[in-house]
Amino acid sequence: MIQTGDVILNKTILVCGAGGFIGTHLVNDLKAKGHTVIGVDIKHPLYEDTRCNEFYKQDLREANMVDFIFSQHEFDEVYQLAADMGGAGYIFVGENDADIMHNSATINLNVLESARKSGVNKIFYSSSACMYPEHNQLDPDNPDLAEDTAYPANPDSDYGWEKLFSERLYLAYGRCYNMNVKVARFHNIFGPQGSWNNGKEKAPAALCRKVAMAEHDGVIEVWGPGNQTRSFLFIDECVEGIQRIMESDLTEPVNLGSTRKISINELVLLIAERSNKRVTIKNIDGPRGVMGRTSDNKLIKEKIDWAPDEDLETGIDKTYRWILGQIESGVEDV
Repeated sequence: MIQTGDVILNKTILVCGAGGFIGTHLVNDLKAKGHTVIGVDIKHPLYEDTRCNEFYKQDLREANMVDFIFSQHEFDEVYQLAADMGGAGYIFVGENDADIMHNSATINLNVLESARKSGVNKIFYSSSACMYPEHNQLDPDNPDLAEDTAYPANPDSDYGWEKLFSERLYLAYGRCYNMNVKVARFHNIFGPQGSWNNGKEKAPAALCRKVAMAEHDGVIEVWGPGNQTRSFLFIDECVEGIQRIMESDLTEPVNLGSTRKISINELVLLIAERSNKRVTIKNIDGPRGVMGRTSDNKLIKEKIDWAPDEDLETGIDKTYRWILGQIESGVEDV
């Protein structure tokens, strides 16, 4: 660690989930800023070699292994992104609920306790908009996802219930053990190097893949009625937001997402337009999640004077080109 006044120029940072989509991008940005980054994940990054100074391919569900990793370094900061998660086809079908809750809760319990025992003071937890009550997300045109609407609790999935529990876990450790805890509620993060064809992909990647593989005038199948709305945050702004939140004085959970609302059918047409294709939409039965989910950014603007503002089209263009390249090169998504 190199420190000038109150500013640490070269931090030693642990990224849990460093082999995943968001974790890989976060590692790359932290490394570009000159920090020493230690990564841990059950898998290596799929699409590029890790840029971590050291990478532990280990299971964070194993408490002894988590203790060992924390014993090897003095961490200035910890970013906890690791979770058992995926898109609607994974978290809303029911058959994965027990694994999702057990795996993610175990990871969070282990990471927090090891951080406490090793004296780590500053830790970031990636929560999700899935923790918001289902009854606030029934109207596709007027979802209510301000941070103070989280209670009375009623998430629409067990994935969301686990996120809500873990939020409270991190905040309790913050209160009881004087740890500097930051919590961000992610809203549909997308971009290159994310899952796109393995059953865990989210809507932007799945639809980019479908459009890329479709013939001109082809048919694109969409789960649900298609008028369900979402907002989508490009990965670069997510990584920036994570670090801005980490460096802020925030003590409460905050949304990290875009305020631009778009229906899933509209998203298909946007992707088709950007790829110069004409397609027809066929809405079919399938897991669709809530009817409306859009980030409310009033609190983040008030607290840290920043909010995401990149247009959706730019992110879609980058994501579509990357997925098209994966298809054309015959790369498998595992």
